[in-house]
Amino acid sequence: MSRVGRIERVTKETSVLVEVGLDGTGRVEVATGVGFFDHMLAQLGKHGLFDLTVKTEGDLHIDSHHTIEDTALALGAAFRDALGDKSGIRRFGSASCPLDESLAQVTVDLSGRPYLVHSEPEGMASMIGPVYDTTMTRHILESFVAQAAICLHVHVPYGRNAHHIVEAQFKALARALREASELDPRATGVPSTKGVL
Repeated sequence: MSRVGRIERVTKETSVLVEVGLDGTGRVEVATGVGFFDHMLAQLGKHGLFDLTVKTEGDLHIDSHHTIEDTALALGAAFRDALGDKSGIRRFGSASCPLDESLAQVTVDLSGRPYLVHSEPEGMASMIGPVYDTTMTRHILESFVAQAAICLHVHVPYGRNAHHIVEAQFKALARALREASELDPRATGVPSTKGVL
């Protein structure tokens, strides 16, 4: 069974290609034009053991918002596509990842119902590098959740450095998604009493 999702999304603002293989080795090829976002997507692929290709061209002459948002939407859609009917998956996953002084805790349910709970420490720096607005982290997760149709809880109880706070979230998200999307050798069919996810 091939669990690969591929999405091409083209608007007047961006052109996005995303391909994700759930049963990969963490091979990553990412180019969005937003360096810090590329770094975060690389964490997602590497620590989730997803083979991930992302190629985005966007209106960066305006700002990075459309580029990041549309990439996250396509990533969520590709992830959902790769899951197929979700037969045999574990469905639930959770992970905690520290990064120096920061800690991120992520829990996911591949439920078919989009819902996000997200919290970060107050007083975070507003920018990481010249083009990554730290308020985009929540928006990335919102966009991903909406298209992937998953329930996602992300909590950072403490942290000081904005880079560490955001990166810990992507690493924990990767590990939680990896656990939830893995095939369970003891399971058959869809892991729901409803018979569908």
